Amino acid sequence: MSVPAVDLSDFLSGSVNLKTSFVKKLGKAYEEVGFVAINNHGIPGETITKLYKCVKDFFSLPMEKKTQYEIPGLAGQRGYTSFGREHAKGSKSPDLKEFFQYGQTVKDGDVVKREYPNNVEVHEIKEFNEILAQAFTNFEKSGTHILQSIALYLGLDEHFFDEHIYNGNSILRCIHYPPITAEPNSSIRAEQHEDINLITLLVGASADGLEILTNKRQWEPVISAPDQIVVNVGDMLQRLTNNRLRSTTHRVVNPKRELWGASRFSIPFFLHPRSSMSLASLDNCISSSHPKAYPDITAGEYLDERLREIGLKK
Repeated sequence: MSVPAVDLSDFLSGSVNLKTSFVKKLGKAYEEVGFVAINNHGIPGETITKLYKCVKDFFSLPMEKKTQYEIPGLAGQRGYTSFGREHAKGSKSPDLKEFFQYGQTVKDGDVVKREYPNNVEVHEIKEFNEILAQAFTNFEKSGTHILQSIALYLGLDEHFFDEHIYNGNSILRCIHYPPITAEPNSSIRAEQHEDINLITLLVGASADGLEILTNKRQWEPVISAPDQIVVNVGDMLQRLTNNRLRSTTHRVVNPKRELWGASRFSIPFFLHPRSSMSLASLDNCISSSHPKAYPDITAGEYLDERLREIGLKK
């Protein structure tokens, strides 16, 4: 399905009418579908091209090189995570992927720095660390604007989320789905799941495969233009809005057998708040017809719970 599309330049245009229209379109899409395609998202094409080039070069390294960046005790939150380590919540079959994660870099003495491990620097690929840092900054900026729009749609102050995502625990995840060399049994490249965070920004993918579960309980492939990013609601935002905004179930399916020999690369940015943010449902999202659906929890507590459920933390 072609997910609803909006133009971020409308939100930033200075026009009240264009901004208001953008907010309504975005909010409606997140209530009905949970996914939206963003035009003019602010992430330079040159950055995206360099990012995918560096990521492909990294995953082409020999296994003994890659595993030196898999650091025990980091629960996959920084550096390399080897093939088959992660599984979807409720699934016993591992996803058919390996990945590298790059996280927040705190530069201003913020006390939250104590919560974050240092990023793992790769030495074999020129520009790898630099381009991941550059992409992280661009994703975070675009994500901030999207959350400002969501805040307005929810009847909150436009900058409601700003303090919560400042030096937030966001993650840039570089994923490689290797060629399938044997019958995968029940495993697929990424089993059905919902994202943990507030919103996820996905720029480009080297092959098809992303599908979402519609309201009619049917799986539909997500189709977007090459110059768009796809942004979806995560579980944290769904909890905060008491299910008003949808964290839609999605998956990455295996390709047709004749395409098993091809890799797939994907780079989502998981926008997380600071761990101290309360995910208690907003008062204006609770009513007699929509009673409170979730117990109160902080973002940090919820992340810890979910990392254990997907096998990255013990």
